[in-house]
Amino acid sequence: MEATVDQHSAFRALLELERLGRAHAAELPAQEEHQALWEGVAFRLGTRHFVSPMDQVVELLRFPELAPVPRTRPWVRGIANVRGNLLPVMDLSAYLEEMPASLTRSSRVLVIDVDDVFTGLLVDEVFGMRHFQEDQRGGVPDDLSANLEPYVNGSFGDARGTSWLLFSMEALAHHPQFLKVAG
Repeated sequence: MEATVDQHSAFRALLELERLGRAHAAELPAQEEHQALWEGVAFRLGTRHFVSPMDQVVELLRFPELAPVPRTRPWVRGIANVRGNLLPVMDLSAYLEEMPASLTRSSRVLVIDVDDVFTGLLVDEVFGMRHFQEDQRGGVPDDLSANLEPYVNGSFGDARGTSWLLFSMEALAHHPQFLKVAG
């Protein structure tokens, strides 16, 4: 019988501790609603800044050693052997602007693998991953060149005033002109 009395008093003591704890508990801070972030890979072609969705770029490479591919368009730089896989490398600037990219220490190759189009795209510079709030998203700029129109489907502005064109690697991989590499 003594054990039962002790259990009841111990239980009452725990209930009293719970009541005191709730009476003196601090309020939790209000939950802030977080806006969804858009993530992409940021890169530069000439003076223009671009971002592409993260799921459309599978790898970033330094400019690899290339084997030339005869009788192809001028924007086809060649074929690279990347870990045993043959990777065609295209000069994205030459394709879009008809002006080849100049190779510098900042030059990189964005590797895309979209619907069986596995290729590398030479760009002037890669800035890494960028995050934007959805409310930073804007439309396609009015001054966009006709060469870029099929591939740009919006833009983002950042706190520094830089406009980042939203570049669709998927649109590039499906464009008939991009798929015609024979010269």
